[in-house]
Amino acid sequence: MVARALSFGAVAEAYERFRPGYPVELLDLVLAYAGGPIRTALEFGAGTGKATRLFAQGGIAVTATEPDAAMLAEMRKHLPANVTTVQAAFEDLPPDSSYDLVYSAAALHWTNPEGRWARMSALVEPGGVFASFGVPIQLADPDLKEAVRAARAPYLEDDGVPSPDGTPADRPMQWPGTELQQSEWFTDVRQSVIERRLTISADEYIGQLSTVSAYVMLQPADREQVFRRILQVLPQTVELNAEVHAHLARRHH
Repeated sequence: MVARALSFGAVAEAYERFRPGYPVELLDLVLAYAGGPIRTALEFGAGTGKATRLFAQGGIAVTATEPDAAMLAEMRKHLPANVTTVQAAFEDLPPDSSYDLVYSAAALHWTNPEGRWARMSALVEPGGVFASFGVPIQLADPDLKEAVRAARAPYLEDDGVPSPDGTPADRPMQWPGTELQQSEWFTDVRQSVIERRLTISADEYIGQLSTVSAYVMLQPADREQVFRRILQVLPQTVELNAEVHAHLARRHH
C-alpha cells in the first residue's frame, strides 16, 4: 500500500488533466455541517489540489500537504494565494497546530491506521470538523463495466482499493465512518452521497485509468496492453457515475 500511495508522482500531469474535480455542493455540505465559520483548514494527501481549490474559493485559509514532490509541484501551478503548501506525509505532520477543518480527498486510505485517529484529533480544533471524501471512477453502464472488467482481467483482477477495515459494500455505513463511530475523539458521524454523472470520451476515460494506482503499478508493456484491450470494448463516449462519497465527523469538545 505504501508503494501504491507514493506512485502518483509519475502521473502528476495526467492526474491534474483527467481526474474530475469536486462540485461546489461538497463545500456547501461541509459548511452546513460545520454550522459556523471555517477560517482555517488542513488538507493531507492533497495531490494536485483538486479539492484544495474548492475549499480555498470558500475563503478558507488552507494548508495543503502532500508527500510526493512531483504532485506538489503540479499542485503549486494551480493554487490561489490563500493556500500554503507543505511537503509532508500525514504521519509527519507536527501536532502543534490545530484547524477548524481537517480533510482528505481520496487519500485517507493511504494513511497508517496505527494511531490514525489520535493523530487526527490533535489536528482538529475541539468542536471542529473532520471530512473525508472521494469519487470512485465507475462506468454507469453495468454491461460496459463488465466488459471492461473482462478486458483487463488477464492483467489485473481488481483495480479498486479494498475497504481498509473490511466493511462489506452492502453495509449502510462505510469506511471511514465505521472507524469514526468507534473513535473516542469524534462524534456526530455522517455519511453523504452527492449524485453526479459525467460524460467523457473513451480516450479521457483511459486517461483517468492511467492515474489509478493499480494501473500505475503495472509493468509499462502490460499497462499499454490493458489500455488497448479496454479501448476495444468502449464506445466513443462513456457515462461515468461520478458521485461524491463523503464522511463527516465532529471533534469532541
